[in-house]
Amino acid sequence: MMLRRALSLFTWPRLVTLVRVVLAARVLSLIAFAPERSSPLFFTVLAIFLGYAVAVAIYNRLQTGPLGLLALFADTVYFLMLAGFAADELPWLSTIFYVHLLAESITFFGPVEVALVVTACSLFCLLVPGVRSLPLARITIVCGAITFACSYGKRKLDRSVARLEAQLAEAQKGQEKALEDERKRIADDFHDGPLQSFINLQIRLDVLRKVLERDFARGLEDLRQLESLAQSQVRDLRAFLNGMRPVEVDGANLMASARRTAENFQKESGIPVTFVGANTPVGLPHEASSEVLQMLREALHNVRKHAGATRVAVAMDKTDRGLEVSVDDNGNGFAFSGTYNLEELELLRLGPASLKRRARALNADLLLESRPGRGAGLRFRIPL
Repeated sequence: MMLRRALSLFTWPRLVTLVRVVLAARVLSLIAFAPERSSPLFFTVLAIFLGYAVAVAIYNRLQTGPLGLLALFADTVYFLMLAGFAADELPWLSTIFYVHLLAESITFFGPVEVALVVTACSLFCLLVPGVRSLPLARITIVCGAITFACSYGKRKLDRSVARLEAQLAEAQKGQEKALEDERKRIADDFHDGPLQSFINLQIRLDVLRKVLERDFARGLEDLRQLESLAQSQVRDLRAFLNGMRPVEVDGANLMASARRTAENFQKESGIPVTFVGANTPVGLPHEASSEVLQMLREALHNVRKHAGATRVAVAMDKTDRGLEVSVDDNGNGFAFSGTYNLEELELLRLGPASLKRRARALNADLLLESRPGRGAGLRFRIPL
């Protein structure tokens, strides 16, 4: 903790303020030991500047905002005083303080402030009479030009960082919304699936207790029915848990992963599945492939949960227009009849919300066909 506090004192802005104090104290001490070369007024101004430098180092907020501009102006005037009255006696200190002034400009301000400081200092040094001021003028011009170029580049980098931060914040919002939607979907699936099954089992067990008290033989028959119900609930719960697992994508072949998904669905549900698709590479990114498999898995889950189907057909084909996937069943269909695309489903608020959301994320075309009493078909096309 002590080391962390010590290091916090030597951040770049803090270092700028501390260097100002050191340079101001050094200049004042040299002038104090050479009083014949300076006037009392000049010495007094240097002492006042040292007190100001100490105040800024203690109260660092004086370096930012409107007070920061005042501090930059004071430092510029201080350098001009050194260049005009002490450049001969203190050539190196004048140069070092100018470097400090440029460091302050680029640290706390932008290209406009840097340009003003460089222009003022360069013109002043060029206009000071005497040959000895020419080396200082060269330094102010060359270092100032380099600092201005760096400040301009820093401004561009700051804007790029600001854009990236805005994009990151937007991505985080999208991630939070996706997580919230996924939580809601899981909660809805659990409420409509395993929870309802267990409630039904609890009610049947209570009825069975009463039946056993009256008619033992009939109670045994109900017990066998409850055994079948419990087995069905175990299958539903296993399917629900499998739906929570991350989608496993075959990096080389999406078709193989989709075929495996269909086979797993058939094993878990007992519903025969026909899969049609060639084992050829598709070329989708890993994230998009995961979304395609998740859409297929959700479509099959909806068939098992709501359709009451005895057969399912899954087809996947890569065409010139993209990757086309279809899921057809011979179940009950939806409450509505007809074929609707994604925009129509959104407008009428029909169809599974999670599938529509994933289709939008993939920029996919989606068609939902409902044949009440004769099944339903889901088709989506993902651009490649």
